[in-house]
Amino acid sequence: MNDTKTISGVDIAKRVFQVHEVDARTGELRRVQLKRAKFLEYFANRAPCLIGMEACGGAQHWARRLTAMGHTVKLLPARQVRPFAGSNKSDQADAQAIWTAVQQPGIKAVAIKTEAQQAVLALHRMRQQLVKFRTAQINALRGLLTEYGEVMPRGRAALRKGVVDAFTRIAERLPQVLVDTLREQFARIGHLDDEIAEIERRLTDWFKEDAACRRIAAVPGVGMLTATAVVATMGDPRAFRSGREFAAWLGLVPRQRGTGGRLQLLGISKRGDTYVRTLLVQGARAVLLRSKAPSAWLVDLARRRPTNVAVVAQANKTARALWALLAHQRVWDANYGSQPA
Repeated sequence: MNDTKTISGVDIAKRVFQVHEVDARTGELRRVQLKRAKFLEYFANRAPCLIGMEACGGAQHWARRLTAMGHTVKLLPARQVRPFAGSNKSDQADAQAIWTAVQQPGIKAVAIKTEAQQAVLALHRMRQQLVKFRTAQINALRGLLTEYGEVMPRGRAALRKGVVDAFTRIAERLPQVLVDTLREQFARIGHLDDEIAEIERRLTDWFKEDAACRRIAAVPGVGMLTATAVVATMGDPRAFRSGREFAAWLGLVPRQRGTGGRLQLLGISKRGDTYVRTLLVQGARAVLLRSKAPSAWLVDLARRRPTNVAVVAQANKTARALWALLAHQRVWDANYGSQPA
């Protein structure tokens, strides 16, 4: 960290921004409350500053704008800032906690993403929301049909085949108003299928145009969704020092608890981006259970340890491989062996 830079902690909100900073030359403490329209004006035409902000809604936008002005911006996860906050919460206290946290060594900042990368993540988030809503609609329809003795088979494809006959059977003994409403519920699920497919088509178009996505899609267990989500979420691969750090950032490493010189490894930490971690775990499970030729390492691990342990280990290994391919501009080679340092 450059000691000549003024360090600023900024607590951002929708309309009011709180700035806490200490002038690098005079040591003057400044606490300034700014309206949204005046925020960028405050940092314009100033010597480069180190600005810390929590990685919350809108932070990526402000980080890009401030970086374009020549400032250094660090986006900090909220859990990294929380230990430095006092017992009383206020905008000033939060800005001071951010100012303190941004100076601490070892705190991992969130990568600043481009607008294109954020656009891809927005598509993923909207698709994820639609999938959850579709699942809720399907479960509601299944539950309602079960009340009238119509138990649908598992799976969306099986539901589509069986629900038409079920509607025919219940139409003979139930009020037409209920049957029509159930049919509308089923049609709503079809509309959601179309919306999800359209988002996936747009993601596929972006996938085909992005060289990095196509390169990492060659890794077993990585498809279009995982490739686009990883590239957009990671941002600049150089923000991570190694693949191990990237895997830890995704929460694919064990939690640790130790005292008295004894260290105990627990379950995975589950920190970081839940969505990307879920995609990697699902891909790893497909590699273990559905791949025609899984690696000997994975087969041996699955024989010795529980299936879920082997799956997470494979997801960790995949995350490291993805970082290496993106950070070093390499192509996937299944026979590549890492060289000892």
